[in-house]
Amino acid sequence: MSSQSSQILLTSSEGTEFLVDRDIADKSMLLKCMLEDIGEIGQAIPLPNVSGPILTKVIEYCTHHRNDPNFQSANDDATADIGEWDLEYCKVDQGTLYELILAANYLDIKPLLDLTCKTVANMIKAKSPEEIRKTFNITNDFTPDEEDQVRRENGKSM
Repeated sequence: MSSQSSQILLTSSEGTEFLVDRDIADKSMLLKCMLEDIGEIGQAIPLPNVSGPILTKVIEYCTHHRNDPNFQSANDDATADIGEWDLEYCKVDQGTLYELILAANYLDIKPLLDLTCKTVANMIKAKSPEEIRKTFNITNDFTPDEEDQVRRENGKSM
């Protein structure tokens, strides 16, 4: 199939250009549908919501999973069954992880969105509200009285 061997030019938010194989670009449902609708126009496709460093990470992910037969049908439920390569891939700072979530959502790459969200879920799992606040730098906006009321209602410590 000729579309498998062709290349697509993508442009990040700051104007960095990336030449990627069509089958890699097709991992993104946004790009796949766009290319099916308009065809290969020979021009760069702008991705204004994705920075160069994040697009590099997205391309790395899609390239690694290039030959996965069930790429778009990832298991939504399991949070513990993340593969070794994917675990290493997600060992990034929180800002990068957040940007990867946004990029995966924007580009409609469900397995990457699932992976990054599972990573955040695993960061939260079995933590107290205070530990979660500390992990994500969240300010507690409850007054001590409100905290006491929530503790009584939920029977848990905050």
